[in-house]
Amino acid sequence: MGCNFRCLHCQNWQISQYPRIHEGEIPGEDRDPKDIVNTAVLHGAKSISYTYVEPTIFYELAYDCAVLAKKRGLGNVFVSNGYMTPEVTRHLAPVLDGINIDVKAFTDKFYHDVCKAKLQPVLDNVRLMHELGVWVEVTTLVIPGWNDSPKELRDIARFVKGVDPSIPWHVTAFYPTYKMLDRPPTPVATLRLAREIGLEEGLRFVYEGNVPGEGGENTYCPACGAELIKRIGFRIMENLLSDGKCSKCGEAIEGVWV
Repeated sequence: MGCNFRCLHCQNWQISQYPRIHEGEIPGEDRDPKDIVNTAVLHGAKSISYTYVEPTIFYELAYDCAVLAKKRGLGNVFVSNGYMTPEVTRHLAPVLDGINIDVKAFTDKFYHDVCKAKLQPVLDNVRLMHELGVWVEVTTLVIPGWNDSPKELRDIARFVKGVDPSIPWHVTAFYPTYKMLDRPPTPVATLRLAREIGLEEGLRFVYEGNVPGEGGENTYCPACGAELIKRIGFRIMENLLSDGKCSKCGEAIEGVWV
């Protein structure tokens, strides 16, 4: 439990902010890294995802699990705010297959006022993770009135493209929660605009999130436009990839395919 951010809109605030809200012992059960990896193997998992709170908060456990998982042929994926030191990034990268990093906004004001953090270390880690060979994806939760202006969305898209145009950018819908109840849910039209901006700026893959069934969750071939992976929420409905390539035109589709 815990987080090095204090985001006013955290959807997992009950666990991420638990140590700040409650005093005394943190509830839970002890788990050995070997037990965690054995359980993953037993259930036929192909990877372990470290998520729901910032995984660098429980870095020692996560790293020990990742080392053992690698030895057993499992992938390791972090879902992170990207707020870690370069030393941790370099230490982690050899056992990490993928990381989704939140670029929550593109202004220091947002990071200071909403997250009690800073923007630059996050941007630095997106670059460094990519340089170290980790598959990187970026997520931006689009909040009405905070980070939804076309300029800011374009700034984020340009940053991502500057690192690598094949990095997927997920633009996801906000819903009022925790201490940010004064904003409405993100309109689908805003996510559509964000996706259009990302594609205009040259990103190969832009996804709309938290709006299942609207179509923006699907993977399309950047070359011929064919629909390759159809999704609804967390479910894959159809996968037409062929050895990591478009089954229609043969274009290589960047990603980690298992």
